[in-house]
Amino acid sequence: MQAEAGDGAGAGGDSSGVIGRFGVGFYSGFMVADKVDVRSRSAGKAAEDEGTQHEALVWESTGTGRYTISPLPEEVRQERGTSVVLHLRPDLSEYSNEATVEAVLKKYSNFVGFPIYLNGNRVNTVDAIWLDDPKSVDQEKHNAFYKYVSSMYDDPLSTIHFRADAPLDIKALFYIPSFHQEKYGMGRMDPGVSLYSRKVLIEAKSPDILPDWLRFIKGVVDSEDLPLSISREKPQDTALVAKMKRALTRKVVSHLSNMMKKDTDKYKEEFYKEYSFFLKEGICQDFENQSALSKLLYFETNKGLDGEMTSLEEYVSRCPPEQKDIYYLFAPSRELALQSPYMEAFGEDGREVIFIYTAIDDFVMANLKAFEGRDLVSADRSGVGASESGGKSSDENKDGEGAKTEEGKDGDDGSSSPGLSTKEADEFCTWFKSTLDAKVSTCRTTSRLSSSPAVVTDAESGALRRMMRMVETSEGGTSTGGMPLPKQTVEINPRHEIVVGIDRIRKRDPVLARVLAEQVFDNCLVAAGLLDDGRSMLPRLNDLLLCVVKSSRPGDVGDGGGDVSGGASKNKSIVN
Repeated sequence: MQAEAGDGAGAGGDSSGVIGRFGVGFYSGFMVADKVDVRSRSAGKAAEDEGTQHEALVWESTGTGRYTISPLPEEVRQERGTSVVLHLRPDLSEYSNEATVEAVLKKYSNFVGFPIYLNGNRVNTVDAIWLDDPKSVDQEKHNAFYKYVSSMYDDPLSTIHFRADAPLDIKALFYIPSFHQEKYGMGRMDPGVSLYSRKVLIEAKSPDILPDWLRFIKGVVDSEDLPLSISREKPQDTALVAKMKRALTRKVVSHLSNMMKKDTDKYKEEFYKEYSFFLKEGICQDFENQSALSKLLYFETNKGLDGEMTSLEEYVSRCPPEQKDIYYLFAPSRELALQSPYMEAFGEDGREVIFIYTAIDDFVMANLKAFEGRDLVSADRSGVGASESGGKSSDENKDGEGAKTEEGKDGDDGSSSPGLSTKEADEFCTWFKSTLDAKVSTCRTTSRLSSSPAVVTDAESGALRRMMRMVETSEGGTSTGGMPLPKQTVEINPRHEIVVGIDRIRKRDPVLARVLAEQVFDNCLVAAGLLDDGRSMLPRLNDLLLCVVKSSRPGDVGDGGGDVSGGASKNKSIVN
C-alpha cells in the first residue's frame, strides 16, 4: 500500500489522497464476509534470497477481534504484492456478481486517482473534472459529465464551476438542467448534488449541501476539510457543513443574478419560465437569502404589454418620489386584473400595479412584505386607492347634495343619477350592514371606485383564504371546505346607479332590496377571488332575471310587493 501511494505521489499525486489508507475501508469488508484473508509477498531483495522464511504470509480473521498470521500456501502464493480475499457470507453471495461489484465501484470510487480493474477491465474511466481549472474544461466535457451525474439526456442550461478556500476548501461543479421533472407529475425531486472527499463519494444526493429550493441543481462538491464519520457516509462537523451550505447557496444566487444582468433574455425566456417556482419557494423558506432572491423575480404590470415582464428593481426605478408603496393585485388572468374594480383608482392616477396570477405569488408577497424600503401592498386592501371615510362619502359637498366628481359632474360610471347625499349614504351603509350582518363587519363609502358599485377590502383574509385553497388543493382536499369566510369590510360607491337604485327599492320592497344587496356582495366576493362556488348564486340570479323579464312587459309589473319598485320601462335599469 505504501509503495502504491508512493508511486502516485511521485507521479504528481499526493499520498494523503488515499482515504483511510488501510483502516476503516478494510474493516468494512466484514460487513459482507465471515472471513477475510490478506495475502502478501514482499517485492524486496530479501524475499528473493534463498532461505528467507515467511516470504509469503497470510493474515486471517473472522472479525471477532482475533487473527492469525501464517505462511501462505504455495498453491495460492502470488509473485508479489498484496491481495485481500473476502469469504462472502452465504446470504450476500450477490457481491460475487461482476455487475454488482462494478456498480459499487462506479458509485463510490469512479473518480479515485488510481486505476481500478475488475476481471481485467478498468472500471473508473470518468475524470473528476471538478478538480480541474474551470477555464480548462470545455463545453463538450461539461455536457458529458452533466449527463453522467444527472442521468439526463439534455445539455445543461448553465454551468457553475468554482473553487473556494474560505470558510473551507471547496471544489464544486453545478449544472442547471434545461428543464425540471416535477412539472411532469413525477413527484418531488430528490436533491441533485453529491458530496465527495478526495474524489471518493461520501453521500449521494445529499440533503445537506444546498437548501431544498435548489433541489433542481445537479452536480458534485468535493471538500477535504470535512471530518467524516467512522462509516464514511456522513460528515461529522455539522457546523462546517452549514458554513459550506451557506457559501454554496450564495454562489448559486450570485450566478443567477449575473445571468439576469448579463444575459437577460436567456434568464427570462429559459431559466425563469422553467424555475421561477423554485425561486418563489426559496423566498418563503430561505430568509437569509430572501432579499437577494426577491431581485430575481419578474412580474407583469398594468403598464406593460401582455407577457412583458418587469423586475421589482425596475418597478421601483419608475416610481414617482412620493410613492412609498409597491402595489400588487391578485387575479386569475391579466384580462380579469385589468377589469378588476380594485384597479379603478390606479387607472385614474396612473400608478403602476404588479399583477400576480397564482396562489404562490400571493404567498410570496405576504412573506416578502417589503422591497428596498417600500412596503408591498395589495390593491384590494382597505385604505388603498382614493381616500376613505368611516361611513361618510369623501366626495360629499358641504351642502349635503349628491356625491359628484371634482368637476361637479356626475360620476363616470355612465349614471345619470346624482348619487346619494351624505345622510342617504350613511343610512344605506347602516341598512346594508344590518341586512348582511352575518357576512359584513363594516360598510362605508369610498371614492376609490368609478364604475363599480362596491368592493370588499378585507385583503388579509383574502390572501389567507387563497393560500388555504392552494394548500388544500395540493393535498387533494376540497377547496377551503373547512375554512369559513370571515366577515368582510364592504366599501360602496354612493354615486353608482346600482347603489342609488337599491336605496330606492329598499324603501318600497325590502325583500327585493335584500336579494339585490346579497347579489352585490357576492359580486364583490367574485371580484376579490373569495367565492369558492358560484353555483350558490344561481337561484338568486334566476329570480332577478325573472324580475327583468316581467319588467319588460308593460302592465305586468305593478307597485305591489316583490315587484321592481314602480315598474321599469323599456331600456331602463331594473334598479332605476
